[in-house]
Amino acid sequence: MTQASSDVKNAIALVTGGGTGIGRAIANALGSAGFKVVISGRRADVLEKAAHELAAETGTEFLAVAADVSDPSSVRNLFDVIADRYGRLDLLVNNAGMGLPAVPMEELSFEQWNAILGANLTGAFLCTQQAFRLMKAQAPQGGRIINNGSISATTPRPHSAPYTATKHAITGLTKSTALDGRPFDIACGQIDIGNAATDMTARMSAGVLQANGETAAEPTISAEHVARAVVYMATLPLEANVLSMTVMATKMPLVGRG
Repeated sequence: MTQASSDVKNAIALVTGGGTGIGRAIANALGSAGFKVVISGRRADVLEKAAHELAAETGTEFLAVAADVSDPSSVRNLFDVIADRYGRLDLLVNNAGMGLPAVPMEELSFEQWNAILGANLTGAFLCTQQAFRLMKAQAPQGGRIINNGSISATTPRPHSAPYTATKHAITGLTKSTALDGRPFDIACGQIDIGNAATDMTARMSAGVLQANGETAAEPTISAEHVARAVVYMATLPLEANVLSMTVMATKMPLVGRG
């Protein structure tokens, strides 16, 4: 994407997991900034409803495409739809993911491990791979990829080994993508989010397990703050890149010893 922040009217964005939660907030903000936005997710009915509402809210074009990011053929179909309809992709936001209940590591099943690996890491890789193919072939060449890393990309919660492992891996994927994309004007950055208020973080107000074994309520922030940060990252010219950004609730117990 060669456009500056004032010129994104013809830019095409894809937000995975864009029908709910943080993904929907990001899609809304990108649409409001002028992007045409494709949202993907597993549930077609949720996506279609979100696309209709987001288009009405932002006055821009939204396209819903059901896809399972952990399935290579489903991801190929998603990008084929984008290529056929728009001929290019300027921005990929790898947001889709899942978590697991906090349980001791030895109690996790292999199926649980594989499910979270597929949703959080393999999905981001497959979408990045397809984005590279499209962004390298399109004219003008290039684009931007933004990965949802999470605070767990640096700091784990108790009993979160699968989620934490995938998010640490996202950091490696982000850096490799940024490096491999350089010759083709493909920029890549990562946003690490702490306690954005969504259905997934609703339990924060009731109390979550801390590193010292206590259970404590934690503050949250509106997902709109995260979305604003993504728009900033997304609307930079391609000669500039935010490699890593953390957006978190100021008083969450991350900084310091718990």
